[in-house]
Amino acid sequence: MTFNIETERLLLRELRATDVDGMFELDSNPNVHRYLGNKTVKTKAETIKILENVKQQYIKRGIGRFAVIEKASGDFVGWSGIKLNTEQSMNGFTNYYDVGYRFIERFWGKGYATESGKAAVDYAFNVMNLPELYATTEIENQASHNALLKIGLEYITDFYCKKEELNLRWYKINNTKL
Repeated sequence: MTFNIETERLLLRELRATDVDGMFELDSNPNVHRYLGNKTVKTKAETIKILENVKQQYIKRGIGRFAVIEKASGDFVGWSGIKLNTEQSMNGFTNYYDVGYRFIERFWGKGYATESGKAAVDYAFNVMNLPELYATTEIENQASHNALLKIGLEYITDFYCKKEELNLRWYKINNTKL
C-alpha cells in the first residue's frame, strides 16, 4: 500500500525499510520519549521490527503511520498519521482510529505536528470516510496538547494508565461531513 500526501512543507508517504536510520534517530532519543514512558530503542534491529510492524498494519488494517519528509531538504522528519487500534486501549477503548505524530528533536517547534496532523485528519475523513478520530497525549506534554487542539480535536478527559504509569489526556474529533 502506498500513501502520497503533500502539504505545503511536507510529504507524507508509507514508512519503508530505508527509513531505518531516521526511525532509529527518532526512537533512540530520550527527549523524544520523555512523554512516552521513556522506552527508547537501543538497536537498529528493534527499529526494523517497528517498521515491519507498521508494514503489517498497512496490509491487515489498510492504514498505519506515515513517514514525514521535509520537502525543502528531503530529510526524514519522523512519522504522523492514522492508526487503527485493535487492542484495548489504556482507557478501555477497542477498535478505534487515532491520529498521532512523533518527530526527530531537531524538527520540533516548526509546526510539523499541526501541518501533518491536519493532513492526516483530512485523509481520515475525506478518503477513509471515518466517523471520528481520537488522540492521546501525556498531560505534561503541552506542545502536543496545543497541536491536537490546532488540528481540531477536542479535549475529553484525563485518565491514568497504570500499565505505562502515565497520566494522559484523551481527545476526539468527529467527521462533520457524515
